[in-house]
Parts: sequence; structure tokens; C-alpha cells
Amino acid sequence: MVAIETPRPVDSQARHPEPGVVVIPSVNWQGLQTLYLKEVRRFFKVQLQTVWAPAITTLLFLVIFALALGQARPAVLGVPFPDFLGPGLIVMGMIQNSFANSSSSLLVAKVQGSIIDVLMPPLSAGELVAAYVAGALTRAWLVGLAVWVVMAIAPGVNVPIRSPLLILYFGTMGAVMLALLGILTGIWADKFDHAAAVTNFVIQPLTLLSGTFYAIDRVNPTMATISHANPFFYIIDGFRSGFIGISDGLLGQGAVVLLVLNIVLWWVCYRVMRSGWRLKA
Repeated sequence: MVAIETPRPVDSQARHPEPGVVVIPSVNWQGLQTLYLKEVRRFFKVQLQTVWAPAITTLLFLVIFALALGQARPAVLGVPFPDFLGPGLIVMGMIQNSFANSSSSLLVAKVQGSIIDVLMPPLSAGELVAAYVAGALTRAWLVGLAVWVVMAIAPGVNVPIRSPLLILYFGTMGAVMLALLGILTGIWADKFDHAAAVTNFVIQPLTLLSGTFYAIDRVNPTMATISHANPFFYIIDGFRSGFIGISDGLLGQGAVVLLVLNIVLWWVCYRVMRSGWRLKA
């Protein structure tokens, strides 16, 4: 006789863990990569608007200043004014687009009701913040590269790279800071007017009063004090020094200030994202 084996019962607990059991013990790298690629593909589909339009706008800034100054182009920090202005415009476009990317991504998802597609997958609050920041950082550097290429081929401005480490550090720190501010804005805002208000009354004034168009040593003491209290000043000054080789402030102090601010903002974003405030109905 042939013995017939009785099938063993399937251990359902091994195949389907009980609720609350950790299935992904560490970082969900696949989910993190998926959300990051979603963010990149979202803005890259309209790259003419999100990447190349800022480059053209920056070139127009340079043309306007060149026409306004004419032949009388003063030297600032020992370099021609267009060379002083160029790096500031590059990083200004980077940080503004970093803010726009993260804030618009969350706000559009909330308005369209698709935010549930982001909250339902097994992604932690830290992974969500990391993916949104990485997407905004990618857009920022693409914009910066596009603006630099336009300036490199444009006549009348010279933007040679003297210190790649300074450019990389301050450009990244600035883009991360604005990406985190964009996340907070996207979570807080209920409509596009709210995000526009933050852009018009917070981001734009801090950017324009950060020393992009002038040197701090040429303004009155009150204005210089205000500029040194502006974190955007450290972003632009450190980034610009990587091109012209001269700093308008203290690079070490600026590097530490930006690092501390980013750590604090990251913690705030993590806590807000984890709480589900204005995200979960």
C-alpha cells in the first residue's frame, strides 16, 4: 500500500501577521524611492515651466541691471557687479523653486483629495518628509544648473566655480530649508491663496533683503543688523563665495546657523506630519 501523507495545516499567522506587528523593521526604501520618483516626474513633466522658465527669468534680471547701469558698472567686493549678482540669482532661483515644489505637491494633493494615496501606504512620517525634501532638492539643483548654464553662455557675466564644496553645502542647505518650509506651508494651507500669501509676504521679502542685489558693508548699520538676522543672507553669501572667492559675512557662522535651522525644521515637520494635522480628516 502507498501511504498518503496528510497535508499540513497552513500557518496563517506566519503568512498574515497580526495587526500591530512590524512588517518593515527599518526604512521602507522601496516606498521612499517610489514617492521620490513620483515627485520628480511630477515637476519634470512640465520642465519648461519648472526648470527652464526660472533660467530665462534670471537672465532677464541680468539684462535689466545691465541696461540700468549702462557703462557705469561698479565693483562689489572687488568683482564686477554682474559677477557679484549672478551667483545670488542662481541660488535665489534654487530656493524659491524648492519651496514651490514641496508646498504645491502637498497642497494640490489636499485640494484634489489624492492625499490619501500618500498617507495609506506603509510610509512613516520621516520617510514622507525625506521623499518630499529629496524631490524639492532635485528640482532646486536642476534649476540651479539650468541658470548657471544660461549665465555661462550669456555675455557680460562671469560665473567660474572656485569652491565646489561651498556651492554644494550652502546650495543644499538652502534648498533643504525652503523645502521644509514648503512642507509646513503645504500642510497648513487650505487653498492656493494661503500658499501665495506665504510666498509674497515671507519668502520674497526675506530673499530680496538678503544681500542678493547689494553688499552688506554698503548699507546702514540697522539694515546690516537686519540682514545678519536673516537666514537667507547666509545661504546667498556662502553660495556666492563659492563663485567669487570672497565672503560678505562669516562662512562658519552661516554654516552652523543653517545646519541648526534645518535640524529644527526637520523635527517640526516630522512631528506635524506624524500628528496628521490638517492631513487626516
